[in-house]
Amino acid sequence: MFENLTARLDKAVKNLKGQGRITEVNVATTIKEIRRALVDADVNYKIAKEITDEIKDETFGREILISVKPGQLFTKIVYEKLTELMGSTRSEMNLEGNPAIIMIAGLNGAGKTTLSAKLANYLKNQGKSVMLAACDVYRPAAVDQLRTLAEQIGVEVYSETDNKDPVAIAQNAVKHAKAQGNKVLIVDTAGRLAIDEELMNEISDLKKALNPAETLFVVDAMTGQDAVVTAQIFNQRIDYDGVVLTKLDGDSRGGAALSIRRVVDKPIKFIGTSEKIDGIDAFYPDRMAQRILGKGDVISLVERAQQAFDEDEAKRINKRIRKNQFDFDDFRSQIEQIKRMGNIKDLIAMLPGIGRELKNMEIDDDAFKPIEAMISSMTPQERGNPDILNGSRRKRISNGSGRTIQEVNNLIKQFNEMRKMMRKMNKSGGLGNAVMKRALKR
Repeated sequence: MFENLTARLDKAVKNLKGQGRITEVNVATTIKEIRRALVDADVNYKIAKEITDEIKDETFGREILISVKPGQLFTKIVYEKLTELMGSTRSEMNLEGNPAIIMIAGLNGAGKTTLSAKLANYLKNQGKSVMLAACDVYRPAAVDQLRTLAEQIGVEVYSETDNKDPVAIAQNAVKHAKAQGNKVLIVDTAGRLAIDEELMNEISDLKKALNPAETLFVVDAMTGQDAVVTAQIFNQRIDYDGVVLTKLDGDSRGGAALSIRRVVDKPIKFIGTSEKIDGIDAFYPDRMAQRILGKGDVISLVERAQQAFDEDEAKRINKRIRKNQFDFDDFRSQIEQIKRMGNIKDLIAMLPGIGRELKNMEIDDDAFKPIEAMISSMTPQERGNPDILNGSRRKRISNGSGRTIQEVNNLIKQFNEMRKMMRKMNKSGGLGNAVMKRALKR
């Protein structure tokens, strides 16, 4: 996501790095490059021109501090304008009502059903009691798809086999959710392959009947400017509350994310980050602007880690590290928690300065599988006491996991190096004390 745009913007800003001062000549060249980069990212030309004109005006209108280099100032202004373009601040969900009704709308293929389940999982993890309503009565297997996804997260789905009236089904779902004590009801509606009057009338009728707390328009980010056009038409008919951009983990150029807020004046509330059931993130314009500029997104990375890592398990692991008892079972437990954080390439891209380095690098999301296979091929005794892994045991592990002897040796070598590092940390009183001691020396 945004890799090409990030590289182009980085190249453009470099025009000002090393310059002694900002001039009309060097800014004009940089502005031109930024405009081209935005248009190539599928941002509407009119919007690209508006935003670059604003950047130019801000650059010459800003009082320049002597200590600030031209490149730094310009990067700051571009960051501020990108953030403003995408909405400035995070737009929270409205969950008022008994139950709070969230209606999902959009075209076929945008990922509405999957998004409904992802959102249910997201809210459930926040302690909300959630129920799903299957109101797509046209698409074959739509109800079955929603049920399959709901089973993965332990959420109930309300559906009616013989009823083909989506408004009646939705109204009955509201009654059922209220009777069950569910605080949130997510209504998955039908889509079409193209915008038509029948679809719009049905969506409008549903919104009037339900009076939802939130109406979310789901759009496939890979459709580029077509997504913005569709967003405009839907907004004219149902006046939705926010946008969800799906498939931002694909090869999309990101133009929809950069354009849609200014065109329809509705906030982007969530983005789809992977096909997994937990592949959904709240949308923060400032964090996205940082990522686009190659500055990473450490805050989101930390938040994912907090959600994925079990506090009791972390305490247990820390205790074993302090006693120098960290073994392969503990290592496998850590891998499982890292995997729950999401797509590996997406996680690495959140680290400052690394995103652009990954542009042409293939990072397999199943990268941990060979390691897990080798660990699983060890006996409980071997996992608990890695020091007994002699040559014959390593050969058996190699045969059992389908990996080479060299791969097994490398895993054990890296594991032993990691344990040595942990022992050093223990001698200095742990990572926290080590950091504190270093800080006090400054």
